Amino acid sequence: MARGTRFAAPVVPRSCGAFRMATMTAFRPRTLRVDGADVACLHLAAAAPRASVLWVFGSGGGFHGPAGGLYDRLGAALAPDGVTSLQVAYRRPGELGPCVADVLGGVAALVQEVPGPLALVGHSFGGAVVIRAAVASPWVTAVAALSSQAYGTERVGAIAPRPIFLLHGTDDEVLPAACSQDIHSRAGEPKLLLQPRCRHGLDECRDELDRELGAWLRGELLGA
Repeated sequence: MARGTRFAAPVVPRSCGAFRMATMTAFRPRTLRVDGADVACLHLAAAAPRASVLWVFGSGGGFHGPAGGLYDRLGAALAPDGVTSLQVAYRRPGELGPCVADVLGGVAALVQEVPGPLALVGHSFGGAVVIRAAVASPWVTAVAALSSQAYGTERVGAIAPRPIFLLHGTDDEVLPAACSQDIHSRAGEPKLLLQPRCRHGLDECRDELDRELGAWLRGELLGA
């Protein structure tokens, strides 16, 4: 467990000024202290936690996720079943190594707080971040990469036998679906690749994404 990693007192980070009211009723701002540096987060603590999910966005960083707030919706849906959520905003967005370090700091904090399985979910650039973090951390039990880039995923095979969920829109205008197809070809079992007809932000397949990823997370974290 990483030394010097803990949750500090709640603060409102500068990037949190435009939260939707629905988001604020579930997630709360937190500062993650990692070796003396601050990482802005959103935290949703389950009342009786038995698993956790850490969520990260793309190269621009920030919160809420693709498809109009996927992380907010699924985090709120999973919390009553005992799943704590932590959204992590990178300190240095777009820089793979530092972003992986931020995620590993979040993993260490969740391991201290929540017993049981821990999943990582990342979108676009964040897909590579969570894959690298999972390779580096034995605490991670499942990984989901959405619309992921292929760069930075060279060691995805080392995640097995832990499961990986991949979803990539066939009409992605930023990163071709071939990126996730390549990741899937190099990943070990168990693995799943879904390719709905939608663009990079996954707005067009929002309902399918919520349903499929939500069911997968429930299965891997709760055995549901």
